[in-house]
Amino acid sequence: MFGAVLARLRSKWKSYRYRFVPWVVLNLSKNEKTLRHVTERSRDKLVPDEQVSRSLLRLFWSLHRSHYARIQPLQSHFPRRIRDEDDRDRGDPDESMFQTLGFCISRKPSTLPSAGCGVFVTKGCVPEGALVAMYPGTIYQVYEPILLQSIRNPFVFRCIDGVLVDGNDRGISRMVFRSCSGRNAVGPFWMSDATWLTDTPRNPLAVGQYVNNCSNQRPANVCYQEYDVPDRFPVELRQFLPNVNYSPDARRPLRCVVLVALRDISAGEELFSNYYTIVQSRSQKAVAHQDVRTCVQHINKETSGDIQIQTTHTKSSQTD
Repeated sequence: MFGAVLARLRSKWKSYRYRFVPWVVLNLSKNEKTLRHVTERSRDKLVPDEQVSRSLLRLFWSLHRSHYARIQPLQSHFPRRIRDEDDRDRGDPDESMFQTLGFCISRKPSTLPSAGCGVFVTKGCVPEGALVAMYPGTIYQVYEPILLQSIRNPFVFRCIDGVLVDGNDRGISRMVFRSCSGRNAVGPFWMSDATWLTDTPRNPLAVGQYVNNCSNQRPANVCYQEYDVPDRFPVELRQFLPNVNYSPDARRPLRCVVLVALRDISAGEELFSNYYTIVQSRSQKAVAHQDVRTCVQHINKETSGDIQIQTTHTKSSQTD
């Protein structure tokens, strides 16, 4: 009996320790290869937002032309160059992805022991700096409630500015996303894509919540990058965005989190993200951006010389 209780406590600790800041700080140096270093906060983005927008627009226009798009009549209003483009990708999101971005990704059992599902490049090659995936979910501003949704939820991602992305596709999180997605529809236009909650998402990029964290043996090949959807983003293409604001009166652009390739990634490789991004500002303050799928809370220390631990999401067993 005592052995079973001890084993259960040990299992709980392995999950909880990534929320325990003293343990995190003491173990930073043990996994140097899991750390990403940038010189300033402004350089945390690997590629400019304009490049992210171009990639999304290429894919989304292709998806819109396909049979998976909900708004077929609008095709007659597209510019001629759009209507006349080769539509061999019609009806298949993966083929649309390959034709526009040059690669395909999908969820498969991870190569890491006890890691569950992972994300793999299944076709083509991902060039360095390319947008690889998106982190789907409901967007919560810093003042919005997420207590009930966060209970036993390992998929809450925290951005640098405190905005939260709930990427859980089950339970309360699932119901909240569906409700918000339906609420935001404008006439025939859907403002978000809820199919990421299923096994066959219309947007093949919307699997970023399943990317496993890296280890010393398997360095990161992708990193997270925050992206605010510009106001000029075409309304008919927002139906493919796998994110929605929790509040209908959010006074800021829709936040998305994308994954960008740190190097060329070949077909057959699994995607691995970083646990932390260490940002050294001009004032010599160290900022740690932690990406831990088991963590759902944030601890922010702004005193000079301290480490700011930003807990987000990821599986906990790959750095042991």
